[in-house]
Order: sequence, then C-alpha cells, then structure tokens
Amino acid sequence: MNVRPTSPRSARSARITTGAIAALAALGLLSLTACSSETDGKNSEGKLKVVASFYPLEFLAKEIGGDHVSVSALTKPGVEPHDLELTPKQTASLDEAGAVVYLKGLQPGVDKAIKQSSAKHVVDAASLTELEEHGDEVDGHQHGSEDKHAAEDEHEGHEHKHEGGDPHIWLDPVKYAEVAKGVAKALAEADPDHKADFEKNAEALAHKLDGLHKKFETGLKNRASDTFISTHAAFGYLAERYGLTEEAVNGLDPESEPSAARMKELHEVAEKHHVSTIFFETLADPKTAKTLASDLKLKTDVLDPLEGITDKSKGDDYFEVMESNLAALRKALGTK
Repeated sequence: MNVRPTSPRSARSARITTGAIAALAALGLLSLTACSSETDGKNSEGKLKVVASFYPLEFLAKEIGGDHVSVSALTKPGVEPHDLELTPKQTASLDEAGAVVYLKGLQPGVDKAIKQSSAKHVVDAASLTELEEHGDEVDGHQHGSEDKHAAEDEHEGHEHKHEGGDPHIWLDPVKYAEVAKGVAKALAEADPDHKADFEKNAEALAHKLDGLHKKFETGLKNRASDTFISTHAAFGYLAERYGLTEEAVNGLDPESEPSAARMKELHEVAEKHHVSTIFFETLADPKTAKTLASDLKLKTDVLDPLEGITDKSKGDDYFEVMESNLAALRKALGTK
C-alpha cells in the first residue's frame, strides 16, 4: 500500500485547525468562568453586588457595606422614584445581584420585577420597621397626621389608604436606624465572611442617626407653630416623631392633583395655624405649591423628601440634606 506524504500545506492546515480548537476551548472555559462569576453575586474584584431600589437604600448599602460591596441603584439621580419603569438591563441586574434592597409599596414597577426575579438575598426595608398610616385621603380631602383619626371617625367606611402604609420611613432618623440594622443582617447573610464589618458599620451609622435625631428633637423646641404645608405627604413619620402636623397639597403620591376643596382647606389651615412658608421639593413639580404660596402671600422654601440627590439638592448626602431640612423647618416654624 502506498502512503502519500503529507504536504506542507496540509500539515499547516492541521496545525491551524488544532490551534483553533484549542482557542475555542479556552474561550469556552473563560465563558464558563465568567458565567460562574456572574451568578455568585460578586463582581470581578470579589465585592458583593448589591442592587438598591432608590437613593435612601443605596446610601444605607454603601455606608454599611463599605469596601466589601459594589452598589448600583435602579433609580437614577433626578428621576422621581414612585413611577419608575425598569429597563430590561436593570431587570436582569436583579438576577445577577448578591443582594437586593428595596422598599415594598413605594415603586410598583420594582415590586413586580423583584417578584419575578430569581435573586436569592432580597430584603424589603418596609419589613424592618413598623409602617403607619399618614396622609390619608378621605372623600377627596388630604388630611395631615394630627387630624387623621378624627377624619376617619367622621367618614367611617370611606377611607382610602396607601396600600401597606406610608413608605417614607427614611425621613425619621429613628426608623431609618432600625432599617440600617436589618440591611446589615441581610448583607451578612449574602456575604458571611464580612459579617463583623457590616455589623460594625451599621452600629456606627445608627450612632450618627441618633445624633441627627437629637438635633431635630432639640432644634424644633420652642416653636411658634406646629404646622407646616408640604408638596406631598412624605413627612408623616418626621412630623409624628417631633410633635408636628404636616398638611400636604398632594397625598402620598407626589403626582396626584389636589381638589378645589383641598386648596380651600389649605387656605384655612394656613390662616388658622399661622403658617409662614409653603414647602416644595426638588423632584416633583412645584407649580401648585408656589401658586398656593402666591395666593396666600407666603414664602416658599425647599423641604426635601430625599428620594434622590441631584445638583439642586441642598447637600451631597442623606445627613447634609436632613440638616438642611431641619434648618428650613426651624425657620418656617419660628423656633427660638
């Protein structure tokens, strides 16, 4: 039998084919490794990937997680969070995350996406403290925290409450500290190796929040009025904590429109309680609040619900903006 010698071209082709197969195999191995790193909830640097639904929870995750986490927020700066619609990429990030922190009842789009995701470590901030009812809408009228129960008695059977209670827990430093400890526990479950650091950071944050609470407690004493008017009913917890009454132009939803009866009622509230200032906020349309202030010949100022930090925010983080809020309230309520 005659065996034909292999030509140089054939040998070279064989080497190329073998090299190509080896390269493809290497790429396959790399691909499997990449998939593995994407599904273990950590980034290429070994940091726990945390997805937070909006700024107050992003702030907690960063403060508590420190150098051990990589945090991304679903709500970008300047976007009003209540009506957020997620992109496919954002939805996919939930499945890749090592931990997800959100607040059920605030963002329906986020609630739906999380329910459909396969994220293993999910913490609902609303479950970490007790929710209450504020800013109820009764027969088309918005009522502040002080007269809520009277309104319910008067219109029994006609209440319309925000499902799950008022979600704005971060505006009460005491409740926010409770949430911080719960977030630390959730991060520790997702990344047990750094449990001690998460707990230490949460304790330090709780200490700072206690200091902020004491500043509000002391700073709001000896005031001329207890009542303030805001754009939407975000400050019910803060009002209740410090003995104030919030009267809101809109309800818990900042995009809702007040009725003519509500606007008339606010005129009466402003006169009766010697309100000096109508507060508006950075992310919601201030038109109605400014119109009310113009009609009543009152001043306007910013009371920030801290749903996001932008260039217009009076501070670069949670603590700076809250201290700005305290200064604005002190001025409006005539503290000495």
